[in-house]
Amino acid sequence: MISFMFLASQSVAQTPPGGAPKGPVDVGTVVVETRDVPYVRTLPGRAVAYETGEIRARVSGVVEEILYAAGDALQPGDPMFKIEDTTYVAALASANAALAGAMVQRDTAQATVDRYKTLQGSAVSKADLQNAEATAAAAAASYAAAKTALDVAQLDLDRTIVRSPIAGIAGISNVSIGALVTANQADALATVTRLDPIYIDVSDSSAGMLRVRAQIEDGSLQLGSKVGVALVLESGDIYDGEGTVVVLGNVVSATTGTFDLRVQFDNPKRLILPGQFLRVKLTLGSTSGKLVPQRATGRNSDGTLTVFVAKDGVARKVALTTSGSQDNAWIVTSGVEDGDLVIVDGLTNLRDGAEINPVPVTIDADGVVHDATSAAADAPAATTGNN
Repeated sequence: MISFMFLASQSVAQTPPGGAPKGPVDVGTVVVETRDVPYVRTLPGRAVAYETGEIRARVSGVVEEILYAAGDALQPGDPMFKIEDTTYVAALASANAALAGAMVQRDTAQATVDRYKTLQGSAVSKADLQNAEATAAAAAASYAAAKTALDVAQLDLDRTIVRSPIAGIAGISNVSIGALVTANQADALATVTRLDPIYIDVSDSSAGMLRVRAQIEDGSLQLGSKVGVALVLESGDIYDGEGTVVVLGNVVSATTGTFDLRVQFDNPKRLILPGQFLRVKLTLGSTSGKLVPQRATGRNSDGTLTVFVAKDGVARKVALTTSGSQDNAWIVTSGVEDGDLVIVDGLTNLRDGAEINPVPVTIDADGVVHDATSAAADAPAATTGNN
């Protein structure tokens, strides 16, 4: 592979001291061609926890123990706090005693009913039997109430151990040992956050949505079988893993003119944390476009994107209209045509109308220019992406 840098040396050699270049200047060119490229929308997003559980006490009392360490990976039901339980143990014992008494009364009343039934018509009147049955029913109701009270007492005792309701990562405790907590208080004792998977909430403009729909309707955008979802980290690296769209917004904000959608990614290494600002690339399908390397372009003072094109041995500066980008190239909708030679190297001090000698080159994935004659076998052409 021979670098195209030799072209610059030739250009310098042709420039007499103190004078303008003599003859045409060698410039590197690539051929413009229309191809199908992925249609990608790059949108801002923010990471949101998949689940968040705020831990609160269900009973009142003094915190005796903190049974976890911040950062622990918890499962549903894992203990986190222990509340002093002496009062609740006593309440459970009292409820047990009350249930035993209610059971005796129920059994005694039922035995009376059974005996009266055998004696009815001789020693027991019908009225006596009815009274006994009423007493037995009241005793059965008292037993049921006592059993319910026992169940409540058992629940209160069980709730002196405060457990995690979800699987996730434990946060820092907001209380210390000896703190008095109350049932269902407003302040959480701690928070458990599930990070795998994780959500990314994304915003897109309603104007962008309308442009996409217009392209679908006129046939310039062919939708894919599914929406590809990729994530760009704050470092600029592409996250290893593909996401899925889980919620598509159907309301546009009256203040920002945007609508929200939510995507989901697996996050086994906890690389993504709630609150991070990220970028999401949504690949909606494919579209036809002319690809012009970004390194070949410049901008006028008014912001117009421009490029030099080699025509009949002369450099011509043309304005471009784009519909986005793909990797290291612009997707151009007007300004150049298939077969045009875009100048990508030798642009320093190049002016509109300058005489040039086009030399075919290639651009690798890193944007480095190489001589096409020696690199055709192994240097990949410039790849490209949409916003």
